[in-house]
Amino acid sequence: MVKRVLVGRPHASEKLEHQLLPKTLALPVFASDPLSSNAYATEEMMLVLALAGATAFRLMLPIALLIALVLVIVITSYRQTVRAYPKGGGSYIVARENLGTIPGLVAASAILQDYVLTVAVSITAGTIAIVSAAPGLADHSLSIAMALIVFVALTNLRGVKEAGTLFAIPTYGFVVMIYITLVTGFINCLDGCPRAASADLPLEETQALTLFLLLRAFASGSTALTGVEAIADGVQAFRRPQSKNAAATLGFMGMMTIGMFLGITLLARGLEVRVSEHLVPHRSVLAQIGETVFEGGVPFYILQIFTALILILAANTSYQDFPRLSAILARDGFMPRQFMNRGDRLVFSNGIVVLSLLAAGLVWIFDANLTALIQLYVVGVFTAFTLSQAGMVRRWIRLKEPGWRRSAIINGVGASATGIVLVIVTLTKFTHGAWIVVAAMPLIVMVLLSVHRHYEDVRRRLRARELTMDVEVGNTFVALIPDFGAPTREMVSWLLTVRPEREVIPLYVGDLPLEEAEARWEAMAPRLGRLRPLEPGEGETRAVRRFVRSLDRGENDFVTVVVPEEVSTGLFLYILRRTRSFRVKAAFLVEPGVVVTDIPLLPAERETADARAQEERPLELSRNVCLVPVSGIHDGTIRALAYARSLRPAHLEAIFLAGEPEEADEIIEEWRRQEIDIPLTVVEAPFRDYGPPFLEEIRRFTRRGDTIVTVVLPEFVVDKWRHALLHNQRALYFKRRLLFEPWVVAVSIPYQIGSAPGPGARETAEVEGGRDGS
Repeated sequence: MVKRVLVGRPHASEKLEHQLLPKTLALPVFASDPLSSNAYATEEMMLVLALAGATAFRLMLPIALLIALVLVIVITSYRQTVRAYPKGGGSYIVARENLGTIPGLVAASAILQDYVLTVAVSITAGTIAIVSAAPGLADHSLSIAMALIVFVALTNLRGVKEAGTLFAIPTYGFVVMIYITLVTGFINCLDGCPRAASADLPLEETQALTLFLLLRAFASGSTALTGVEAIADGVQAFRRPQSKNAAATLGFMGMMTIGMFLGITLLARGLEVRVSEHLVPHRSVLAQIGETVFEGGVPFYILQIFTALILILAANTSYQDFPRLSAILARDGFMPRQFMNRGDRLVFSNGIVVLSLLAAGLVWIFDANLTALIQLYVVGVFTAFTLSQAGMVRRWIRLKEPGWRRSAIINGVGASATGIVLVIVTLTKFTHGAWIVVAAMPLIVMVLLSVHRHYEDVRRRLRARELTMDVEVGNTFVALIPDFGAPTREMVSWLLTVRPEREVIPLYVGDLPLEEAEARWEAMAPRLGRLRPLEPGEGETRAVRRFVRSLDRGENDFVTVVVPEEVSTGLFLYILRRTRSFRVKAAFLVEPGVVVTDIPLLPAERETADARAQEERPLELSRNVCLVPVSGIHDGTIRALAYARSLRPAHLEAIFLAGEPEEADEIIEEWRRQEIDIPLTVVEAPFRDYGPPFLEEIRRFTRRGDTIVTVVLPEFVVDKWRHALLHNQRALYFKRRLLFEPWVVAVSIPYQIGSAPGPGARETAEVEGGRDGS
């Protein structure tokens, strides 16, 4: 209920086309960051020049013109990029395709950092604007920043179109108010510009006006270029024709940004606005311009309101593109597959949540200090710019499409210009905090490569094609008997319904004298063999493990350890109380060919179980149905189906849950090509919530009242804890949904990965995302 209120009702996958954005909404969604940077780009440049005294401000306009020239070059270059890459031409895709994997990952790590920094800087700047208007809130700056991050995140979780609609008014309102301010200011300057209140403030010269200082001012003013990459990353979010609309939006954004940046810089110079890090109270350049032009009237306060709003909502650019880039990296196997999943509102929810957590952590570490945060800015932007444009040059030369020479020259100029700016920004900001970004890039690249190596290793293991459906597997059942109550009776009922082909070994782990236990077992389950005691002198778990290891079995055979338990509490308390099954599962987690199965007695089943107890022996149900959810066809899938067949079900069926329409055709064709003789049912999951449609498939059988359904859940077992984050999310989800489902037994089949498989170790696996099993 809370989720529905905050996020809204889920959209079906086929509604994705209706979530595409027209240019009027795409502009506020993807351009809020570069547009909002005009609120502080000129000021950042002036703060550096102020170190050389007021006379240094005469160089403001030449530096601004140079920055504007770079912006023109970058936008012109990226207009070519979005046309060449209609499915999205961010720096990662362009650099990886044309320069290689490592340059592509460097670009990705740079831009991912920049997206996180954009959220942190924008939210912090917006918080400062709020606190400036209400000084009494100064002690709560950090809390306000955190609340704003939550607000922007929730807005984006509601959907791209909803976010664009909400952010359109502040974005367009800010642009309109800036141009009204500029036009009014220039009209006032026709008869001589009015002077800002700070015009006569003395500025102490603390540094000489050196080339390094000028370069540092240029680097600080280059924050005006942040966010230009966003449209190239988000081409797929535009209405069709997508690349044409993206290029048009990019050009329109460039014209607005350049006009605002040069206008603010020129007007700040004409009004003789002065700023310094040492002036208290600090008034922003834009605020001083508005106050001077409007003489503190109502338009001034409207300008301040829209400025605060755009600074806060500028984070939306990152919320659109960080999840998209993460999904692309996940598709290529460099990030966890979960980043590919779309949420209820057809957005990449996991990316939105992770971005929020990272940005919130950054704001908390820097205590919402904008001066400290902004020093980390821009380095990642120009790293991505340079690699992207260099990649485009390589592309034109390689493909030699019509007009390639002109295109290569444009992108070559872009690569050269952004490369020079990158060197300047790195040198001038390195000791002020940029070193953190520079040092983080290789670390992020190493993590991305590590994830990719792991997925590739799993892919090779699963695609070995060493198993076929004609492989015969045996299955020996070891039933742990702790007592002779209702849970044990339910376990016996399941075993009788399954009708194991091989021997069932009842292993007594209770406290009754052996003679009494044997008599009670004979009365309860005479068909399941003689009760065996554990060897004395060692703990229960260790003794069970030693007993299982002593059993004779073939290379492809299984041993299924069956544990009865009663479920009478919620999920959290159940996890805390299931000590026996947890210990047994942990003992066999990396044991090849051993499956531990819980047979839960649910509250809904208790009445039936009590009725069976009056009959003095468990009731054997008439039908045993086995369902195997599959996500791809590989050795893991074959092994899972082989295990399910060893349960000798009356009905065996593979289930494929299709979140996207095109997934069904792929799996059906592959199933036919592999000639698998088990029926495959494709179940549509149009809202990407696999639980309800899968439960409905199960209830088709259990609602008869005479059927027990055994669900075989493939599951990875990794030898490194960090790899656990890369797998099994869907398996864990299914186990949680099935725990309280009556007449259902969930069997997890472990698949050991990370080390070379030994005899009998090739069990089954679930592969998150992707049909290739990686």
